[in-house]
Amino acid sequence: MSPMSDTVQGFTNVRRSRWWQRGFFSSQSAYVLVALLLVILMMSFASPNFLTPGNISNIARNFTFIAIATLGITLVIITGGIDLSVGSTIAMTATVTSLVMNGLNDAQFQPFPGFSLIVSVGAGLAVAALIGLINGLSIAWLKLSPFVTTLASLSIVRGLTYVLTQGRGSYPKGPDKELFIDITAGKVFGYVPLPFLYLLVLALIMYIVLHHTAWGRHIFAIGGNEQAGRMTGVKVDRIKVQVYVISALAAGLNGIIISGWLGSAPANLATSYELTIIAAAVIGGANLAGGVGGAAGAIIGCLLIEVIRNGLILAGIDPYWQLTLVGFIILAAVLVDRLRSLRAG
Repeated sequence: MSPMSDTVQGFTNVRRSRWWQRGFFSSQSAYVLVALLLVILMMSFASPNFLTPGNISNIARNFTFIAIATLGITLVIITGGIDLSVGSTIAMTATVTSLVMNGLNDAQFQPFPGFSLIVSVGAGLAVAALIGLINGLSIAWLKLSPFVTTLASLSIVRGLTYVLTQGRGSYPKGPDKELFIDITAGKVFGYVPLPFLYLLVLALIMYIVLHHTAWGRHIFAIGGNEQAGRMTGVKVDRIKVQVYVISALAAGLNGIIISGWLGSAPANLATSYELTIIAAAVIGGANLAGGVGGAAGAIIGCLLIEVIRNGLILAGIDPYWQLTLVGFIILAAVLVDRLRSLRAG
């Protein structure tokens, strides 16, 4: 073997990075994954019920209540944006889905089995897409601040949800109610929640799109340097609108899943969820400055938050400590990423 085999292009002062310094292993997501495994280990000692099949099933179900929305908001964060309206979008989508299903039932309009389910879910997602479209157009075309725009949407959409329901929850009913509950709260083999399978499929699609398509590369390019992206022909405004629509649709899907599990759509559903969702994305490695993020990190961040919440409850610790711990985890994740960046530089 040549003595130059461990050098780069023959320069003896430049060596190849070790395997743990490349790809996923060098990312913030890897550090958070290690932290997650350590937390799981500690929680398993703190409570004998933590690693039981039933509790694992609960964790898999509960973290999907924010994980799908976190996938969507991660795309927005990669472009350098933010979406504070996801919690309100969750509530609005759940409410519209429930109200449309009730309306079709009251009208006794059911041309074929599953009709009211298809129409109501479609209506809910259409409203979610409209919210995302308005956000995206305001930010991309009108050049409004993402923070201010989505903060306004948070208030407007939540207010409209209260107007539609007069502050009361709505309950899906009709011939498709059981089917609705089955596809949103059902389990495979008695333990694996269906929403968890939806999450895995969506995460796989997101990974492929981000890393193996031109559209995915353009998302990273916008977050890395928007002006350079424009100069190289990236349709920046169009992609920004698309990611906000996707973020809203992901939040809407989460709203439908939560309402199916609850069997209702409370008007105050998902209040302050946007903070947890953004926190999960940041913990998982998404950089609020843009250009960094991914599906794996989003899932790991959500899972870490849920494991902490679940473990605190099983250990008999006041669950309100969760917010404090999540805050420390965010600071630690950002600090580790900063130190890693300085070391790499």
